[in-house]
Amino acid sequence: MHPPETYEQAVQLRESGLSLTQIARALGLSPGTVAHWIYGSRARQAARLHAERRLRTCAGCTQDPSDLDDPDAYAYLLGQYLGDGHLVTSARVPVLRVSCANAYPDIIDECRQAMLKVRARSVSIVPKTGCVSVQSYSTHWPHLFPQHGPGPKHRRRILLVEWQQAVVCQQPRALLRGLIHSDGCRSINRVTVRGKQYAYPRYLFGNESADILGICAAALDRIGARWRFNRRNSISVATRDDVALLDEFIGPKT
Repeated sequence: MHPPETYEQAVQLRESGLSLTQIARALGLSPGTVAHWIYGSRARQAARLHAERRLRTCAGCTQDPSDLDDPDAYAYLLGQYLGDGHLVTSARVPVLRVSCANAYPDIIDECRQAMLKVRARSVSIVPKTGCVSVQSYSTHWPHLFPQHGPGPKHRRRILLVEWQQAVVCQQPRALLRGLIHSDGCRSINRVTVRGKQYAYPRYLFGNESADILGICAAALDRIGARWRFNRRNSISVATRDDVALLDEFIGPKT
């Protein structure tokens, strides 16, 4: 008896375009088992369960943030999505994908856990060059992330809807953690003043979207952290007290 997570992963791999043989090889299963899962009685049972899940609602459907099971996880996942995430809605079931660097396994796992807490029944980690894609299928992802649309985010407006605003107002730290984990960093800035070298930590968040930069700046304002634009597409938090404030809930990437 295989665990339900293995079956869900097989279904997701099939929906991503892999053949039965490729799925069997990837999961260490026999092709016959995979074929039974995809086309047999278990597939019909899964179809019924999928139809039942489609009838359920989410916070995006109801426009009510209280329908979120875990607002903190949602705010974090929203930050990850705004930075390095995207939605594919052309498939039969929409898929949410967030790119995470291989160098930060803890962030990969935190992103995965956030997806599970928000909506996903299972999450796949798909290796790519230098990074992985943390991804999950759900008919409700477009409802939960209504910012999706054609083309890069910086070429279109990115505005939070009312129920999302309510969430990030209550969970600004989780949102900032997701934003920094995706498109930001904590680094050491080195400067020379009158021949003397100084080094101090600072947080940076860079994004080509002015709207997403504004979302980050608003969250920093909510927690009382001072910030400035160090470049047209980058926000810096560099004063000692404000870096210490962010260190309480972000810290260096791991």
